[in-house]
Amino acid sequence: MVSTNYAPEHAGIGPYATQIAEHWAAGGAEVHVLAGMPHYPAWRLDPAYAGVWRTEEERAGVRVHRRRHTVPPRQTAVRRALFEASVLGHGLYAPPAMGRPDAVVAQLPSLAGGIIGARLARRHRVPYVPVVQDLMGAAAAQSGIRGGGRVAAAAGAAESYALRRATLVGVIHETFIPKVAALGVPEDRIRLVPNWSHVASPSRPPEETRARLGWRPGRTVLLHSGNMGLKQGLEVLVAAARLDPELQVVLMGDGNQRRALGELAGTLPNLQFAPPADDADFPDILAAADVLAVTQRASVLDMSIPSKLTSYFAAGRPVLASVAAAGGTAQEVERSGAGVVVAPEDPRALLDAVRALADDPDRADALGACGPVYVREHLSREAGLARIDALLAEALGEPPAPAVVPAAGDDEGAEVK
Repeated sequence: MVSTNYAPEHAGIGPYATQIAEHWAAGGAEVHVLAGMPHYPAWRLDPAYAGVWRTEEERAGVRVHRRRHTVPPRQTAVRRALFEASVLGHGLYAPPAMGRPDAVVAQLPSLAGGIIGARLARRHRVPYVPVVQDLMGAAAAQSGIRGGGRVAAAAGAAESYALRRATLVGVIHETFIPKVAALGVPEDRIRLVPNWSHVASPSRPPEETRARLGWRPGRTVLLHSGNMGLKQGLEVLVAAARLDPELQVVLMGDGNQRRALGELAGTLPNLQFAPPADDADFPDILAAADVLAVTQRASVLDMSIPSKLTSYFAAGRPVLASVAAAGGTAQEVERSGAGVVVAPEDPRALLDAVRALADDPDRADALGACGPVYVREHLSREAGLARIDALLAEALGEPPAPAVVPAAGDDEGAEVK
């Protein structure tokens, strides 16, 4: 597997890459992962890897080969290009020392990872299977990154290079299919492999967690968890906090926009920045909030489905999506029945929706209750990994394994965030 993001990273793509690789290793396969240095979502190098250029380590039976790359603290088109170039250059110059693999799987949006995967598969004459978690070309055009318009075409060309050479291409949402097909991949080689919920179910009473966090009784808490990047458009939450002093807004996580958001918020007393939660606390903190927010810039349509959604649904609280109605994120929230969608970049619409949920706790609870049901029926870890197994088996020309159907009441969430 080629995946720039890997454990010990807790958020984004890393947990999925890790669980796939460890699942294969647990099944008896020899698994190698070519990864970057841990840096996400803070976009700061993990201090444990300071000064390390290349290293090999074993994690849960997986051989992880790490290669040094740049880590831009702020995102611009030029800095992102340098990041990808450093991943590509080091990965091609020093590929993993290993025998001939049976197949190569790559996790995109890393353009470098896609190209490295395609090159390794071609060198060894084995099937190549990229899984598209995000589309970097569309991201450059839609996310608002400075200079993104100039690099969207170049990023799209790199994605096309990587994807057209694939035996099969996995995509995590159906809204990605037209984009991938437009990059030159025949639709009969595209397979849908949705992500799954990879967090445990809440284990503590919400009141206990709220008291520990200092959240005042009776006050509505709107929580956003995850990456604080450009495409999230988190300024809308800062504006909502400014409009309603009685609303407690919590931004939990890290990212390259964390400092800018702090400067924008100033001394707002009802807006709290919190560090990423520990694995054990994460599900309980989500479940203690009144409303869970997912936000995106209005321009974000078909390049990304936030990985936080699977965790939100498992928490059993209503989801408020401030996103474009035509995008995949809105479709997923509406399909789950676990939340409501409002216009993006509109703090007044967001605030009105929060107030409506706070004024109607029965409706809020009913929406929240739909999330765990949706996880159990569609987003179980077992079903997700079975889809990945089936994708790989098809690429290898092997017969598919029997479909996995979660048992009623199955708790598929006993995994770290």
